[in-house]
Amino acid sequence: MMLIEETSVPDSALPVEAFKAHLRLGTGFADDAVQDAVLASFLRAAMAAIEARTGKILLDREFSWSLTSWRNEAGQPLPIAPVTALVQLLMRASDGGETIVASDLYYLERDQHRPVVAPKGSCLPTIPSGSEAEVRFRAGYALAFGDLPADLAQAVFLLAAHYYEYRSDVALSGSQFPYGVSVLIERYKTVRLVAGSMS
Repeated sequence: MMLIEETSVPDSALPVEAFKAHLRLGTGFADDAVQDAVLASFLRAAMAAIEARTGKILLDREFSWSLTSWRNEAGQPLPIAPVTALVQLLMRASDGGETIVASDLYYLERDQHRPVVAPKGSCLPTIPSGSEAEVRFRAGYALAFGDLPADLAQAVFLLAAHYYEYRSDVALSGSQFPYGVSVLIERYKTVRLVAGSMS
């Protein structure tokens, strides 16, 4: 299985000016914009880390997901959330030939944690032997940063500020989030059932 980000968040969607205010950086100087690229990189890093930790996409963009078999033909869970639209489902043969699956054969079963590609009949279209299915879809909480849930937006600022503060610390571990960030994103983590327990 392979998940590919087909479109990226444009620079114009990054809240650089608001992040400057969060950091309480001085303004009104001729070189105000000098750090913009650096601040944007910390915002991107913070968003990517939070998305990886929660499995939730913050700003809307398009993804493709390829797989060689359905986990469940009665409905295939997608690897990230929240999914806002299914763009296309196609079958790709080993020789590279592609067949687009008619959109009236499947639909998006929305869920904040586990959205599903569901069949309109009894089962999803069969993936032929040696072929793979590719699901293209859009995912994200918002089109603009200002429309994100407040706790997620604050988590991005706190984590980006943490990266900014420790930008010279090459030994800084990326595996541990600041406590405040962990608290803010806790409710967005997907609860997984494993052998009768939750994790």
